[in-house]
Amino acid sequence: MAIIDIIREDIVKVPLSSTTKNEVIKELILMLKNAGKIKDVDSAYAAILKREAQGSTGLEKGVAVPHAKSTQVENLTIAIGVSYEGIDFESLDGKPANLFFLLLAPPDQSGPHIEALAEIARLVRSSGFCEMLLRAKDAKEAICIIRGE
Repeated sequence: MAIIDIIREDIVKVPLSSTTKNEVIKELILMLKNAGKIKDVDSAYAAILKREAQGSTGLEKGVAVPHAKSTQVENLTIAIGVSYEGIDFESLDGKPANLFFLLLAPPDQSGPHIEALAEIARLVRSSGFCEMLLRAKDAKEAICIIRGE
């Protein structure tokens, strides 16, 4: 299952209103709850924080991919957010993150989770893609960029 097949406007937020790592995680999870994608916000939030405690999912070049396995989802779920200002996400390069891809997958579904992480890695390898996504004015434009339209 490709990311482009599961993204919709109600799970993409441009710009995010959060200013801290934990706020970003909560904002993205709340978006998934409002979209009917997760059952319980607190449990999903705890799963992401537990994974973050093992090591930050803040990568390099302004990208963060908080992810976890959770019984709160039935299928792979993603929420995407863009912060124009950047947020300290304890990233590997020490720089703020601007692009957030939050993934939740059921504990018994490793394949789609790993495939989605690999797909995100491929997308963000392109600095042009990241720059375009950071310039998106709203969720609709961000989705068009992700889909390559």
